[in-house]
Amino acid sequence: MFTQCSQLPLSKLFSYACPMFQVILLGTLVSAMIPLGGVIAANENIQRDWLRTELRHSVVAFGGGALLSAVAFVLIPQGDEALNTFAVIGWIAAGAIAMAVVDMRLTRQGSHKAQLVAMLSDFIPEAVALGAVIASGKSSGLLLALMIALQNLPEGFNAFREQRDSGAKSGAILRNFVGLACIGPASALAGFLLLADFPQVTGALMLTAAGAILYLIFQDIAPQAKLANRHGPALGAVAGFLLGLCGHLMIG
Repeated sequence: MFTQCSQLPLSKLFSYACPMFQVILLGTLVSAMIPLGGVIAANENIQRDWLRTELRHSVVAFGGGALLSAVAFVLIPQGDEALNTFAVIGWIAAGAIAMAVVDMRLTRQGSHKAQLVAMLSDFIPEAVALGAVIASGKSSGLLLALMIALQNLPEGFNAFREQRDSGAKSGAILRNFVGLACIGPASALAGFLLLADFPQVTGALMLTAAGAILYLIFQDIAPQAKLANRHGPALGAVAGFLLGLCGHLMIG
């Protein structure tokens, strides 16, 4: 199989590449956006306090909008295709309740990881869906990967800021982010190898993640994005949602 791939013209390599090669490549690329977002946050150096504050809140809001678009255009539609209405509602509610329990435990421990948890709740099931989409032979794998990558960049930025503001060292955070990036290709391979023939399982995973993300958006992310007498963060949330909408329309 890999011999056949190596004999293809370079211009057609990606289009006709071995499906597993596509899964590994795309899973790695979308994962790389997480540490890249952290690197950008680590090197952010804006001297004016008001501009730095508004930018940070706007990026938080942008990430929240991107998460909301992932729920609306990827996670719920994927689950709705495989499950009936009552199951869709049940899995979303289960995800929200489970995340509320996790959030309460983190709060009692004094931990500040809402952005990190939201990023992983979004990223892992979408990577699984990416692998399943490629295994199904649909042509939307590349666009779905692009959509995930564009979401991961601001989410990595926000998660880095959250961790550093809680006292963690920049180097340690970036090393952890590189480790987390390995989850992407692993999750995509799991979707490709294990879940392509089990759409109900994949759908339940997507919907549970959707419920968890919705809880985190309204419990933690949206309150962090609010900035008195500033309109940039709200516009950033709309921009993040429009990013997801563009990806959805392109895939459709």
